[in-house]
Amino acid sequence: MARRALITGITGQDGSYLAELLLDKGYEVHGVVRRSSTMNRGRIDHLQHAHPTHSEGSRFVLHYGDMTDSGGLNRLVKTVRPDELYNLAAQSHVQISFDQPEYTGDTDGVGTTRLLEAVRTLGLPVRFYQASTSEMFGLSAPPQNETTAFMPRSPYAIAKLYAHWMTINYREAHHMFACSGILFNHESPRRGENFVTRKVTRGVAQILAGKSDKLRMGNLEAKRDWGHARDYVRAMWLMLQQDDADDYVIATGTTRSVKEFVEAAFGLAGLDWQKYVQIDDAYMRPADVPELRGDSSKAAEKLGWTPTVTFEELVREMLENDLQLEGVDPAKHLRQPPARVGP
Repeated sequence: MARRALITGITGQDGSYLAELLLDKGYEVHGVVRRSSTMNRGRIDHLQHAHPTHSEGSRFVLHYGDMTDSGGLNRLVKTVRPDELYNLAAQSHVQISFDQPEYTGDTDGVGTTRLLEAVRTLGLPVRFYQASTSEMFGLSAPPQNETTAFMPRSPYAIAKLYAHWMTINYREAHHMFACSGILFNHESPRRGENFVTRKVTRGVAQILAGKSDKLRMGNLEAKRDWGHARDYVRAMWLMLQQDDADDYVIATGTTRSVKEFVEAAFGLAGLDWQKYVQIDDAYMRPADVPELRGDSSKAAEKLGWTPTVTFEELVREMLENDLQLEGVDPAKHLRQPPARVGP
């Protein structure tokens, strides 16, 4: 029989790529979506999914659920009885977590405990993946790896750190196969529009489309380690295929500032970013993380994982997608990429 996976946060960037990966591998995939008055399933609409009431024969089934509802999560785990459970659901925007700290803690932190407890009480050998984040490292000096001290700087990072340690505790105290992927920044055309990378590529596209003449930004000096989400969900899957559960840093090992991302996106379009970008204090965080750069040598050694998409390829893919969404032909406005050397 096909292995069965349950994914919380399946409508998000990572959830959609992970669903594609698992379906390609022959899994039966069950996804959790929150009930809402508006449909937010654009990232998974291309996948043929079914509702539980008419799911016979379908390998992709969606269920309603919420990370704040322990009873619902318990019923869901008992109903699906997954072989693998990927917990990707979260309030994942750092800036918003300062405005909604209690909600962020409830969904990202306590929500993970609710899900772990549902798995524990089921009593089946479910393999559990927790989506941890590089934001937990905060002020710790780079490069950051699995032994680096955590010094979180936002309610989001603090909630995720709680969830991270709960995952470790359930592994050690209850002997569950539970692991965390400490993922550094990973982007794609499916990234939400209020995240800085997508804000930049969408801003360039709107300028080229004649719909805008300014892009308002916050801190341009923050440095991040950016990879592609498609590469990173592959690492999630690899973690659950090991003999023993463990925690892994997933990163490219290269850092670039927000300014460099801006320069790359505007440069592809042949535009001088300084003519269009304005610094706006409204986008400054109350407490920021100056630099994140991951050391994923453990993942390379034990999982055989390495990233495949370069920074330049990532920026181009995101910009091409946003230009197409604005009705602008990328071939007419973007500089052609140089020939890629090597495999």
